[in-house]
Amino acid sequence: MTIVIGFEGSANKIGVGIIKDGVVLSNPRRTYVTPPGQGFLPRDTAKHHQACVLDVTSEALKLAGIKPEEIDCIAYTKGPGMGAPLVSVAIVARTLSQLWNKPLLGINHCIGHIEMGRLITGATNPTVLYVSGGNTQVIAYSEHRYRIFGETIDIAVGNCLDRFARVLKISNDPSPGYNIEQMAKRGKKMVDLPYTVKGMDVSFSGILSYIEEVTHRMLAGGHCTPEDLCFSLQETVFAMLVETTERAMAHCGSEEVLIVGGVGCNLRLQEMMADMCEGRAAKLFATDERFCIDNGAMIAQAGWEMFRAGHVTVLEDSWITQRYRTDEVEVTWRG
Repeated sequence: MTIVIGFEGSANKIGVGIIKDGVVLSNPRRTYVTPPGQGFLPRDTAKHHQACVLDVTSEALKLAGIKPEEIDCIAYTKGPGMGAPLVSVAIVARTLSQLWNKPLLGINHCIGHIEMGRLITGATNPTVLYVSGGNTQVIAYSEHRYRIFGETIDIAVGNCLDRFARVLKISNDPSPGYNIEQMAKRGKKMVDLPYTVKGMDVSFSGILSYIEEVTHRMLAGGHCTPEDLCFSLQETVFAMLVETTERAMAHCGSEEVLIVGGVGCNLRLQEMMADMCEGRAAKLFATDERFCIDNGAMIAQAGWEMFRAGHVTVLEDSWITQRYRTDEVEVTWRG
């Protein structure tokens, strides 16, 4: 029996989760929400996490019915992510590791998403589409690494959606991406937008610049509605993601797709990916907002896998790495 507590705080969510041999015992989190039209700054986000982390930790232990002495390992997000929030949470994990005399493990954020997705869905060896506010990658496992087959060459798809939400002054509660998704359901007119796929890679900055430039002019002229623009943006960027995912599947001979990351909650993206999978006689795996959106349990699950495989982070190496690539981690826990 192995029990791992995981701390996640790479962006605007602070989460603490506890995993016991593949069972999620608890997974509370708090979200830092800013006013419409504003993003979240590293310093303010870090202050939010600092104010919440001890309460969330106590809640996780209480919900799980676990005492600190029963925990075998403490896992925390090493990166990638925003520097100040990452440091805030890493300090808490390091402190508890010393107070409780428990081993520590620094976890790659993306691998946390992947291992959580594999646990919850039962996917065995999927091609992974990792889509969030800070990351966009198409990934497949090969020879003890999660290999990146394609990625964004500029901004992440979630960042593109979030920044467009600011243009329209859409609420950040519960998230700008969720509110864009709801508005897109009411869109009827498809507005032509740049479609930028370069081999296996994608680019979203040009699409964002174009739609930022034309939005107010098109709305003022009555050419379309805000809902039409949300619909058009979603359809365009998701089509790009489905295309690159399918190409990776063809290369790997894969029959499974797993969508992870906060944008993976989007039902329209899941629907478009499911249509592609149906044409290839493949199977789609996805989770809901409990496990798609950043959470502590995903860090605990990756920590559980790594700890059982013999990984430990010594205190002297327990720093954070803002640009921590998925393929830097040796995946010794998979055959």
